[in-house]
Amino acid sequence: MNIEKRLLEGDKRACARMITMLENNDEEAIEIIKKLYKHTGGAYVIGITGPPGSGKSTLTDRLTKELRKMDKKVGIIAIDPTSPFTGGAILGDRIRMNDLALDKDVFIRSMGTRGSLGGMSKATWGAIKVLDIYGCDYILVETVGVGQSEVDIVKTADTVLMVMVPNLGDDIQALKAGIMEIADVFAINKSDLDGADRTKVEIEMNLDLNSKEDYRPPVVKVSAGKNKNIDKLLDELIKHRNYLEETNELLVRRKENTKIEILKLVEEELMDLIMHKSLEKNVLENLSEEVVHKNLDPYSAKDKVLNIIKE
Repeated sequence: MNIEKRLLEGDKRACARMITMLENNDEEAIEIIKKLYKHTGGAYVIGITGPPGSGKSTLTDRLTKELRKMDKKVGIIAIDPTSPFTGGAILGDRIRMNDLALDKDVFIRSMGTRGSLGGMSKATWGAIKVLDIYGCDYILVETVGVGQSEVDIVKTADTVLMVMVPNLGDDIQALKAGIMEIADVFAINKSDLDGADRTKVEIEMNLDLNSKEDYRPPVVKVSAGKNKNIDKLLDELIKHRNYLEETNELLVRRKENTKIEILKLVEEELMDLIMHKSLEKNVLENLSEEVVHKNLDPYSAKDKVLNIIKE
């Protein structure tokens, strides 16, 4: 039985193999996704982000268990910042989610960032599509922490969950300008700690300044470690999904996300092409030398690099 048929039938090993092929930039995997793309669209994607150490992995684990109570098939993509393979922090994630890995209707995959030029977007977006074709009802994408690459990743999501912890203080101010605007639901994890109420007030105040006209992101106090209020958080995530579907915003959001995806894929392909041709002819090395010695300016060097594509 070929990999396409096995994937459509919900074969876990076929799903894992496809994602590995994508991580290795295997063109066969891209061709399979092209062929099976009409089978995507059934999964709902939740992006989970927040500061490092906020308990995203434990919360992902708890949310998955709540979804399983509803008999939903769940895919988890955990982005690993430390290794292009499966080492580093993700081993901790794997241990925390160990019991989930035994569930036939839960698929967990660790993915390395591999640096911004190494096809991270292609592999992550591709993995989401593979899990969609595989038959997941929900796909949870857990990012490494807050930063530009995380903003890019959560733009693949239908709903963005921002995980905060008490006593962030100035960190909330720092986050306000960028990531606060993309969050649809806020979870204050470890809410049994002192300062949880104050953190909730700070987030609410920021939302007053940056409120969306017809939808205000809810702020839910949870404790993933103690399995407290996880059901309430899931209710809010589902309410946001219902809101998007009822207002047709889900289609609008997916169209915007698709636009970003297409541009990112083009950008990566062009970067690969430029790097390959530049390395081939030692162009970047030579141009850098000329710019440093003021024989050339960076803008003219850029023009020369772009001309390589036309050759």
